[in-house]
Amino acid sequence: MILFHGSNTEVSHIDLSKCSKYKDFGQGFYLTSIKQQACEWAKKITRRAKTGKPTLNIYEFDNNLSDLKSIVFTEPNADWATFIINNRNRDFINHIDRLSNHDCKYDFVHGLVANDDISTILETFLLGILPISELSKALIYKELNDQYSFHSAKANSHLKFLGSEIL
Repeated sequence: MILFHGSNTEVSHIDLSKCSKYKDFGQGFYLTSIKQQACEWAKKITRRAKTGKPTLNIYEFDNNLSDLKSIVFTEPNADWATFIINNRNRDFINHIDRLSNHDCKYDFVHGLVANDDISTILETFLLGILPISELSKALIYKELNDQYSFHSAKANSHLKFLGSEIL
């Protein structure tokens, strides 16, 4: 499977210590199967960083999860929403919770992207304002892209860097 990572530089070697904390699935290296999504992210990162050039990094993922502790979210449901909110929460302390990856207990996580618009829906769900029965309805018309996150050297060993393209 081919995956893409948008950045302001070529990333031929993954250094997890440089990855941001408090992301949807925890601190890790994020990719997508959607080339356009990665291209847009590369442009956004380059604008924010004010350095480098928008770069599309291309990887082959062997998709063999048998040796990895992983969690996969196939749809926007309560577990997916809770997992994202917990990982984004800087004050979250129950790291042993299965719906948290602050401690990188999962080598690999796959699921949907929660952009800023979706984050508002997730917050209202977790505050109890939006019932679970309405969560899926609220997300049904939202464009939900995919993301694959790698949180350990073991997980990263399943990626092969194929090259990069300056956009």
